[in-house]
Amino acid sequence: MLTNLVHSQDIPLSLQRSTDSLLKATPKTCQEIDRLLGTFSNDTIALRYIEQKSLLNKYYLGQAYALNNLGSIYRDQSLYVKSLDLYQQALKASVEADNIEFRVYSLNMISTVHRRTDAFKSALDYSQDALELAETVANPNLGLKKSIIVSLNSIGSIYQMLEQYELAIEKYEKAMLLEKELDDKLGLAINHLNLGECYESQGKLEPGLKNFRKSLVYYELMDSSTGKIKANYNIAHVYVHQGKVKEAINILETNLLKAISLNDKKIITTIYINLGWANIRLEDYDAAETNLESGLALAEKYEFNIEIADANKFLSELWIKKDDYEKGMKYFKESKKYEERITNALNLRYVNDMILRYESQIRANQLERLAQENESVRLRLKKNKTMLIIIGISLILLIGILYILYRQSQLNADKKLLTLEQSMLRSQMNPHFLFNSLNSIKLYIINNEKKNAVHYLNKFSKLVRKILEASSQREITLAEELETVELYMNIENIRFSNEINFNVHIKDDIDPHNIKIPSLILQPFLENALWHGLSSKDGLKNIYLEVKKGKSGFIEIVITDNGVGRDAAEKIKDSKLLKRKSVGIDITKERLANFSRDYENFFHVDIIDKFDDNTNPIGTQIVIYIPTI
Repeated sequence: MLTNLVHSQDIPLSLQRSTDSLLKATPKTCQEIDRLLGTFSNDTIALRYIEQKSLLNKYYLGQAYALNNLGSIYRDQSLYVKSLDLYQQALKASVEADNIEFRVYSLNMISTVHRRTDAFKSALDYSQDALELAETVANPNLGLKKSIIVSLNSIGSIYQMLEQYELAIEKYEKAMLLEKELDDKLGLAINHLNLGECYESQGKLEPGLKNFRKSLVYYELMDSSTGKIKANYNIAHVYVHQGKVKEAINILETNLLKAISLNDKKIITTIYINLGWANIRLEDYDAAETNLESGLALAEKYEFNIEIADANKFLSELWIKKDDYEKGMKYFKESKKYEERITNALNLRYVNDMILRYESQIRANQLERLAQENESVRLRLKKNKTMLIIIGISLILLIGILYILYRQSQLNADKKLLTLEQSMLRSQMNPHFLFNSLNSIKLYIINNEKKNAVHYLNKFSKLVRKILEASSQREITLAEELETVELYMNIENIRFSNEINFNVHIKDDIDPHNIKIPSLILQPFLENALWHGLSSKDGLKNIYLEVKKGKSGFIEIVITDNGVGRDAAEKIKDSKLLKRKSVGIDITKERLANFSRDYENFFHVDIIDKFDDNTNPIGTQIVIYIPTI
């Protein structure tokens, strides 16, 4: 009871005098109240005393001040339900006092609690309300300016989390204008870091790096150890993207030691994972494995889900680089599982938050209806019925829109696939090939070599038919694909005066009739070998196609030519006036990537330059990895 508080010997005389001075002066701003009561701002007993005395004297700003500080104490102890209740009481007292500064402050604090409990829709609503209310004041005081900064940063962080980077950048930059005016170095350091993350997420590395460096300058001015580490590992992250891997590793290793000394588990985990990623780029796979496993162990121990997903993603990349596709796929699936868990959890929290808000509103309406007369009840029931109809219609429209978006996504995917298949068919039957093939057959006819003309015309028609048939199928057997490329090579060999020695060898008791591959994927590689590797070569011209068993359940298709090599071919191509543009390989790689997504398999292509003992180029080798499971 209040009387007990007033007369209790537990209340220090200094607190009683400060409270009496407060009630006598009745200041109108948070800064003025803090000047009188700041020494008691973290004392729960003192704040309860101030709140009760202020309420007794109807000084609602004193009550709001005490309740807001109590809310912050419980918030920092993660007692969010109790904290939220105190902030709501402070908001009511601020409304009673008709004071915008305190109302804005309380709204921001309520938003902070909602954000920490992942109720992002509520957090966004309260921050927006706070900002709109603050902006109604033409000449805001210092306290109101600080609250505007809090609102803008809160909205910006929610937009950043929802990947609305342009909107987040807009809010952060507005907040920084006020932070510069108030010389708020910590705010500027944090917001330059936020801006850097937004720009990097958009792929804008230079603006991102510029902001990370500015953040580092501010943290150095404040001598903030944690801040300097955060800025440095973000700078290193950009360096890896830019190919400055050694510089990045040097920064990360230095800051790892500093983070370990601070015992900040989240930062230590992040640096280990970034170090592993950088080691992969440097092809130091042993160091990469050590760092990534260390980061993953910490992330799993402390349940850092985002870091778990990142560590698994980089470990998948690492093991694929080390040709262990089974481990690579295992880590890849684990990464996807955590990414989906993060997304689903976020969506679930968002939906639950919306449901709670609707239920709260319904309960409030029910209490209000019970307090009214019968006629008012009937009117409100009618209104609620209309509201339910509107909500029902809105939900139906929302479901319809979501279905349309889903179908649009499917149609876009089908359109992309169709475009790829059409591009693939054009690359297989390009006008140059058709024209030259028919021209060669015409030459046989002119020279009265009817037997040869009929022979190659049969092969040409059979090839065209097989290409058209295969183009309508997503997968065909390896045997069918080999038959098609043999026909292609026979016809192309006419134009090379039969100088090409083309051989196919199937090893390891492989049955090509039981192996399914994407249709028409080999011809672009053979065409590339012919026209870029062998067309400029003098002497013996060989193309060797070998099918053999690879590692971890993969079949390897190896195409080897003894051409001039890629570097020489590129120089010859650049010297020609009429350049032959080859897009077949790019299309094929994109098709393989598409199959990887659709069939949950992993297709991979390696291009290897071959050299003799004197480092002279002696050809090119293509290795296509085809999964058999």
